[in-house]
Amino acid sequence: MFDSIVAYFESIDPVLAALYATLFTWGVTALGASAVFFFKTMNRTALDGMLGFTGGVMVAASYWSLLSPAIDMSSGEGFAKVMPAAIGFILGALFLFGLDKALPHLHINFKESEKEGIKTPWQRTTLLTLAITLHNIPEGLAVGVLFGGVAAGIPEASIAAALTLAIGIGIQNFPEGIAVSMPLRRMGMSRRKSFMYGQASALVEPIAGVLGAIAVTFFTPVLPYALAFAAGAMIFVVVEEVIPETQQDKNTDIATLGFIGGFVVMMMLDVALG
Repeated sequence: MFDSIVAYFESIDPVLAALYATLFTWGVTALGASAVFFFKTMNRTALDGMLGFTGGVMVAASYWSLLSPAIDMSSGEGFAKVMPAAIGFILGALFLFGLDKALPHLHINFKESEKEGIKTPWQRTTLLTLAITLHNIPEGLAVGVLFGGVAAGIPEASIAAALTLAIGIGIQNFPEGIAVSMPLRRMGMSRRKSFMYGQASALVEPIAGVLGAIAVTFFTPVLPYALAFAAGAMIFVVVEEVIPETQQDKNTDIATLGFIGGFVVMMMLDVALG
């Protein structure tokens, strides 16, 4: 079945393929958010475990799907070969650092007094949604950049690898959808509104995916930098947001095991399918 999907995506424009793939990742987020129609609350231990899983997938994807290909497709030897990946990685982390400081948001499991970004009167619901939206920007960008590499004819970029990354991102988006909608429902918001906020947090993925694909298509030499840029942004999100969110209660061991599980799942997907 996977081969059939790959064949179909190879038959269409890579930018359109990036749109379809990131719409899939958004759809999985919406599926996770729909859990709010069936449950009002979720066990904190389960939520921390799922957030840990999310972090593991993101770290594994950053290396197997982004950094390693970025290094492989760079020319030269020694330091010259790794410099594009190093520069892109740093720029990606700095980009998310800037967004983190500017965009008002509140991490899940954190108190109102711990909100970040510029001061704003926005409600807690909006701030929670924006926190997950930060997660999704580099995820959509990563998928789009890989499809853009295919459009540019880069040998190291393949439809199978791009689809594998989209599947991995989609899997970890399911708990992210839950992680937004459930706290909102617990705060008293209606099921419908909680769902709408939950799925809306991933709407940025198709936008970032298409922009990433188009950018690489027109500026092929930036592909190694772009792949590493997405990786740096994802690692920043994991270290600055995902991991701290799982450490606010007494479920650190569960969160750590979830992280290990997510890493292994993404590694296996990338090696077996990509």
